[in-house]
Amino acid sequence: MTLAGAAHLPPRADLPAAAAGRLRPLADLPPAHLAALHGVLTDIDDTLTADGAIAPAALAALQRLADAGVPVVAITGRPAGWSEPFALAWPVAAIVAENGAVMLRRQAHRLQVDFVADAPTRAANARRLQACAKAVLAAVPGATLAQDSAGRLTDIAIDHSEYAHLGAAQIGAVVAVMRDHGLTATVSSIHVNGWIGSHDKRSGARWAVEQALARPWDPADWVYVGDSTNDQAMFQALPLTVGVANIARFLPQLQAFPTCVTPSERGEGFAELADALLAARRAA
Repeated sequence: MTLAGAAHLPPRADLPAAAAGRLRPLADLPPAHLAALHGVLTDIDDTLTADGAIAPAALAALQRLADAGVPVVAITGRPAGWSEPFALAWPVAAIVAENGAVMLRRQAHRLQVDFVADAPTRAANARRLQACAKAVLAAVPGATLAQDSAGRLTDIAIDHSEYAHLGAAQIGAVVAVMRDHGLTATVSSIHVNGWIGSHDKRSGARWAVEQALARPWDPADWVYVGDSTNDQAMFQALPLTVGVANIARFLPQLQAFPTCVTPSERGEGFAELADALLAARRAA
């Protein structure tokens, strides 16, 4: 699938100058682009959920997609421990947690957990991660570990918007300390995540498609749905990407933009994308 002709869609005059002409309403996307897709890749926080709970509209949309044979892989910065019950309960093919480091999926009514790194590497990394976490807390006033930190197996997270509030300068300072310690650092809608290794959401998507679905990886087979700066690797990797409306909060910080934006925020926006995809399939 290509997006030939999409550049001729009208620009969004209501967006910042950096985004003008790059983001279009979902309704402007030709249905043929959606009908050709194999499945959906999606962020979780503030894309499927609000305040940590999945929106009823998003859960119902996941079920409609599953019933239609459209696989969904969720890719999140949340920890493996937080993701476990959702990997078992939601109608998704897999959840890739901790920004591409851990994959969770149902296998014969049990949970299978796979890691990018082997156990000795994870143990060595854990020591470095904890040293970095201590350095962040000492260097950045107001910084606190994310409340879901107990469930993290391969990374660290600093809360900036879920229960605590950090300003832009504090967030930047957290990222700087993490990078000084050799970590990859990204900012989600709620946390600053730091980890060791080259994995990210993009590599996690490929891993899940090839291993959980036993399907060759072709970015043109998938649409990605996200809401913040840590989704940029996916916005760059796939020819078709969608931002839920609350991505507007992050537009000034984005260097890579989604193709389209839904009318609604969070789970309701995800449901709009799901329904547009299913309608395009029925009409094809």
